[in-house]
Amino acid sequence: MSLSQAEKDAIERKLRSDYDSLVAEVRDELERSGEQHFIDLAGRVMDMGDQSVADALADLDAAMIDRHVRELREIESALKRIADGSYGQCVECGAEVGIERLKAYPTAQRCFDCQSMRDKQFAHESHPRL
Repeated sequence: MSLSQAEKDAIERKLRSDYDSLVAEVRDELERSGEQHFIDLAGRVMDMGDQSVADALADLDAAMIDRHVRELREIESALKRIADGSYGQCVECGAEVGIERLKAYPTAQRCFDCQSMRDKQFAHESHPRL
């Protein structure tokens, strides 16, 4: 069963809304990080402990922005697939991704089986072996 036009329209509206929210979050994060750099330059960081906390916060901000940018790219890709008519088709096998999967994860590119295989193929253990 493929997606109806009404379902595609609803998903597209959600994707566009999510996109706008993410752009606003990235803009806010960049503005806040700019303010933090100004504070650091103004000399408020007095010791190495404060400096390491400031550095950790800056790294966290950068990681959050990076995650948001990846999400924006995923949304752009999904919107492109909607526009070209390939939305809802697995990029690996061509099967339907599934309505429930797309409603839960609108940027999904793969059907459940192909995504499971990909996850297993690229999974890394959480601890190193000796």
